[in-house]
Amino acid sequence: MRCTLGFDVGTSSTKGVLVADDGTIVASATRAHDVVRPRSGWVEMDADVWWDEFVSIAQELVSAMPDAEIAAVGVSGMGPCVLLADADDRPVRPAILYGVDTRSGAQIARMNDELGLDEITRIGGSALTSQAAGAKIAWVADEEPDAYAAAVRLFMPASWLARRLTGAYVLDHQSASQTTPLYDIENERWYEPWWQRYASSIEQPRLTWAGEIAGEVTAAAADVTGIPAGTPVITGTIDAWTEAVSVGAHEASDLMLMYGTTMFMVFTDAVATGEETLRTPSMWTTAGAFPGTRNLAGGLSTSGALTAWLKDLTDADYPQLLAEAEASGPGARGLLMLPYFAGERTPIQDPDARGVVAGLTLQHTRGDLYRAALEATALGVRHNVETMRAAGADIRRIVAVGGGTQGRLWMQVVSDVTGLVQEVPATTIGASYGAAFLAASAIAADGEAPVITDWNPIAETIKPDPDLADFYDALFDRYVRLYEASKDVVHELAAQQRD
Repeated sequence: MRCTLGFDVGTSSTKGVLVADDGTIVASATRAHDVVRPRSGWVEMDADVWWDEFVSIAQELVSAMPDAEIAAVGVSGMGPCVLLADADDRPVRPAILYGVDTRSGAQIARMNDELGLDEITRIGGSALTSQAAGAKIAWVADEEPDAYAAAVRLFMPASWLARRLTGAYVLDHQSASQTTPLYDIENERWYEPWWQRYASSIEQPRLTWAGEIAGEVTAAAADVTGIPAGTPVITGTIDAWTEAVSVGAHEASDLMLMYGTTMFMVFTDAVATGEETLRTPSMWTTAGAFPGTRNLAGGLSTSGALTAWLKDLTDADYPQLLAEAEASGPGARGLLMLPYFAGERTPIQDPDARGVVAGLTLQHTRGDLYRAALEATALGVRHNVETMRAAGADIRRIVAVGGGTQGRLWMQVVSDVTGLVQEVPATTIGASYGAAFLAASAIAADGEAPVITDWNPIAETIKPDPDLADFYDALFDRYVRLYEASKDVVHELAAQQRD
């Protein structure tokens, strides 16, 4: 049987799948892990965990089907992350994770002063936020000069796996476009003046597209993984974009909605030569996973992380909480929650935002709180969608993906709050499956490339309840007003938490 392997390093686990030529998942494996939060606003991870879990999963999948022909390997990972390594590819410090890590505020302020906000947006596509990997490189240079002095190369999880497997030093355009302000989005290349200013000692990775072959598995990598030497490995990209590929939500006017530890949204726009890329300061404009595409993207800092926190806090399991949340009903019996328990990314771009629960009484239950949390994430999605549309995004189709799609109530709440129809594909395992598809596409002969709708057809459609439209319109208005009314006090509390 001819198969491809797909791997994804996520925030809470690494997943791997072995996929047959027709898209059937033959075997899968997962390794759970935790991030490290050494200080308020810092979110890190030991990159050795990424490789160790990859090796363990690869060995398991290869041994599960010893007769399978491994035709190619796909890689994916959370991002944009900053992993700096020395000349021997040893990490000089733990990897700094994506926008949930908010340490680079001083560097963002300095870059804005030095370069100008408008110029940064013109060159890079996006304003500097906690998502900007370039600002985090500058943080290492400022705060940990010894580590920075030893650094020679820049990696993200997918490119780290590609390096360990093939020896290639590459980064895909999509990931590179999130190293703001180091990438020129219109010309799809590193922006040399600002690279030399903020990352001059780092060797520039060779830029390729996500589905292009980075190299082949080396003999040394084959010995430890069990993947045959010479097997092609794609460059890969950030998990949210690979998730979009996994469900066919990467065509023009598609919006991918990823239910995970955080909630992520990617709108795809086709850009003709000379056509201006969509930009708005409160969202992220990036290169697409494929040539000729751009994305307008957004993300909540918590979603699954928030529901998991409530589960642990209340010592209940998910089926109990979901049943109680469903019984609570729309509006959670008069509760309104802001889901900013780890700051917030888009569209408010406020790392000092914090969670708020308004309307609590002694009569409220854990089911009410859980319902309020589901509605809070849904209100956050609506805030992002409305911001995208105001920037000119012509959203025509929405596809849901990720672990949260296993809970029908959560998806129904999102549809009811936003008024959006969501398509749910048959397979929602996510980025690892998309990475396997990209790998299969990379090695396909002309005219024989796989089609994702054949691999993964739509299985279900979630439609909003029109009777709830007015109710949730009013709740969304309160949601926006609650943030504005509480943010000054919340910022004071956030400052106290840092002391």
